[in-house]
Amino acid sequence: MAFVAHPERRPVYIAGASSGIGAASALWFAAAGHPVALAARRVDKLQELADRIVADGGEAVVTALDVTDDDSVRASIAAAQAALGPVEIVVSGAGDLAIGLSHEMSAAEFTSQIDIHLNGAFRVYRAVVGDMIERGRGDIVFIGSDVTQRPRPWSSAYVAAKSGVDGLVTTIAMELEGTGVRAGIVRPGQTLTGMGMNLDPDATTAMLNDWIKFGLARHGNFLAPEHIAQGIHAMVTMPRGAHMRELEIEAEGAIERKGND
Repeated sequence: MAFVAHPERRPVYIAGASSGIGAASALWFAAAGHPVALAARRVDKLQELADRIVADGGEAVVTALDVTDDDSVRASIAAAQAALGPVEIVVSGAGDLAIGLSHEMSAAEFTSQIDIHLNGAFRVYRAVVGDMIERGRGDIVFIGSDVTQRPRPWSSAYVAAKSGVDGLVTTIAMELEGTGVRAGIVRPGQTLTGMGMNLDPDATTAMLNDWIKFGLARHGNFLAPEHIAQGIHAMVTMPRGAHMRELEIEAEGAIERKGND
């Protein structure tokens, strides 16, 4: 059975588009000609980004989103589709970072990370997948983390949540086999975003020292959010009939200068 090619118009819905990887993805997809729906809690930041995209000749709409609230997720998706038409691509990347030693972290802090990263990803998935199955096509990309492959001290809640996302994506990719809908995960390594910039400096120093102790901080180079956006775009622009299910992107270590290079 032949696979029908992607439609010419492929609206993109980005959960967590107000900064970092989400914002970079919005700019990348808009530059590639995709209409984009920008979703997050910080609507003012979304509007600034949408204005920039429109000024550059793109198409963008803004919708408020709280991934911890079922009604908010459903309303956000509905608003995006009312403005742009059926969503063909979803990037699920909303999240924040709480650090702490697991034996000192409160249950509420731990649960919050699970609700945002894992339950939030499921809520977004559940709100869009039905229509995609009905149409027989669609791409859903979840932003994971390389911490699921290399867990780090001081990050137990984040590691647990992202490990849950790994399991979710592996399961739903099998469940969606034969529907025409593709689900994949992108696992970034250390990326320079706003996430974690509000952490306590002393706690951050202690955390990094523990990472070094276990060999988890090999170098000081960071990825840019645009690197992750490029990987996401590569995943969803694979032709129909092919499925890039997972992608890990790591920062390259510094290259030693040789001669006059």
